[in-house]
Amino acid sequence: MKVAPVYCALAMRKAVAQSLIHTGQHYDGNMSDIFFKQLEIPAPEVNLAVGSGTHATQTAEIMRRIEPVIVNTRPGVVLVYGDVNSTMATALVCAKLGVRVGHVEAGLRSFDRSMPEEINRLVTDQLSDLLFTHSEDGDENLKREGVSADKIFRVGNVMIDSLVRLLPVAQQRRYPDLPARYALVTLHRPANVDDGPTLKSILESLLEVSRKVPVVFPAHPRTKKRILEFSFTSGDLRILDPLPYLDFLNLQSRAAVVITDSGGVQEETTYLGIPCLTVRENTERPITVSQGTNVLVGRDPQKLAAEIFNILAGKAKKGSTPPLWDGHAGERIAKILTREIGENKPH
Repeated sequence: MKVAPVYCALAMRKAVAQSLIHTGQHYDGNMSDIFFKQLEIPAPEVNLAVGSGTHATQTAEIMRRIEPVIVNTRPGVVLVYGDVNSTMATALVCAKLGVRVGHVEAGLRSFDRSMPEEINRLVTDQLSDLLFTHSEDGDENLKREGVSADKIFRVGNVMIDSLVRLLPVAQQRRYPDLPARYALVTLHRPANVDDGPTLKSILESLLEVSRKVPVVFPAHPRTKKRILEFSFTSGDLRILDPLPYLDFLNLQSRAAVVITDSGGVQEETTYLGIPCLTVRENTERPITVSQGTNVLVGRDPQKLAAEIFNILAGKAKKGSTPPLWDGHAGERIAKILTREIGENKPH
């Protein structure tokens, strides 16, 4: 969802050649392969097929496999996206090879270093040459950490580019067995799904809510595995397999409330104006709270249930769309990259 807007915008600029590399960190069919088709971008020229593993194993394997690709192609700039292990691993390899790095979605901070993603963000931003942010708080975070202002470019939110382009297509999909009013759930972060008591308390809150409104729960493979391992009874929860992007976007756009621990979902619900409850103590996307529809409920099951019932009773928080979340972030990035690559070409 983040790659597609930039890839398509660069494709319109004939002066720039590009190659798409997939590390294979996300390898489930519904969470990877089908996305390329739905987002209308070509299959990657290289798939490193790294797969799963511990953070150290996965990061090391990405570095080992991507290094010869970078050495052989010697690109002018390598773009990395978001905050996954692939992002940091690729930035490290490029920095050691002297290849410029552009980080799309730079400057996000939760200020919680127990989150692996926070470590990835901090390291990647210190190694990057071009830092593309989506809101003012990202700029300020980077400046506070000593990043030169001339490396920072506020361009808007590429996630919203994909949403704007594909929402009309997503809303054409029909689900006859879907109730008119429902709560949508997505959970995957280790702090929520790896600890038995925590996951159980969240599920119990959702079961309580399901007595008032249907709860639809497309479960990340990690989450589904934990539910089975801990032998929780899902009761009236409608637990589904992971959904392709268009299907999930459709469900989001029609939901009465979304319960999540995903950063991207916080952004999408803010743009859609859908109430969002984030099951975390913090967020690296504070603009979704200060300006959007997002409310942090922590891991307090009573607060979660109470907030859901408030929303169902018509007391949902109202929000607005942040500046530059307008569907054109990819075009802004492409324009900057075209200029930067042209200026840094060897003469």
